[in-house]
Amino acid sequence: MASVSSPPIPNSQSYPSAARLSDSLCFPQYTASLKCLEVNYQDKSKCQLLFDDYKECKKKEREARLERNRHRSFFQ
Repeated sequence: MASVSSPPIPNSQSYPSAARLSDSLCFPQYTASLKCLEVNYQDKSKCQLLFDDYKECKKKEREARLERNRHRSFFQ
């Protein structure tokens, strides 16, 4: 019986876009929104401002990443 090997797991250096959530600049907003949900699980509307802050942070983070990638060449 032949064994099937798994493909190698890429390291984070190969795929910087696949960074861990805790490495994100938006991690504080993420954790704040989760903590709010834990406290206010019956009324999510109390956390809306935190959700909006996180969403805005992720939007800025994405725009910055796209701008960085725009200046990169695929053939370096």
